[in-house]
Amino acid sequence: MKKILSLSFVAASIAFLSCNSAPKADEAKTEDQQEVAAAEGTSYKVDSTQTVQFIGTKPVGQHQGTFNIKEGEFFVKNDALVTGGKLVFDINSLQVTDQDTSGAYKLKGHLLSPDFFDAGTNGTATFEITSVEPYTPDSTNTIVLDGATNTVKGNLTLKGVTKNVTFPAAITVTPATVTARANFNVNRTDWGLVYGNDQSLGDKFIRPEVNISFSITANK
Repeated sequence: MKKILSLSFVAASIAFLSCNSAPKADEAKTEDQQEVAAAEGTSYKVDSTQTVQFIGTKPVGQHQGTFNIKEGEFFVKNDALVTGGKLVFDINSLQVTDQDTSGAYKLKGHLLSPDFFDAGTNGTATFEITSVEPYTPDSTNTIVLDGATNTVKGNLTLKGVTKNVTFPAAITVTPATVTARANFNVNRTDWGLVYGNDQSLGDKFIRPEVNISFSITANK
């Protein structure tokens, strides 16, 4: 009987931990920084009131929040093809949007500290497109963004570290606007976002996968 109870407890524990994994989303491919080709076409400006959302998880729960887009633009050729673009994020604009707000202020300070984003030294982050290609279905992918139209590659710079990431996106171009939507997971440790105060304990309770999602509109 004790053995059965023990196995039940283990199973329940595993189920609980799995519930707090990163949200199911496309896994962004991460590579070394790549060259940015000169963008062609008409500039569409990104409204600076827009945000990017993130979700980080740990065995006992999750934290979610937003960063403001400080500035950005997309370039469109022949009124149809996005050829490049760049987004700048204001790290100090970080807002924790957890339903439980009791620890939000403390968490925000921790995330902006040198343990994570080191906002005092690295007040902005950037994403610069290196290529945009039509999305081609791949049978090896288990999750693909609903309505994906393109595969986007770009250099993401966080905390002074630049890596090239690849993810599916849904992009729509009209004569007046460009909209881009994506939802993917990245490994924060690729950018040195590691809780360093207690390497033997602290980081084990913060999962490396972080979910990033956005729906951005740019205007001509």
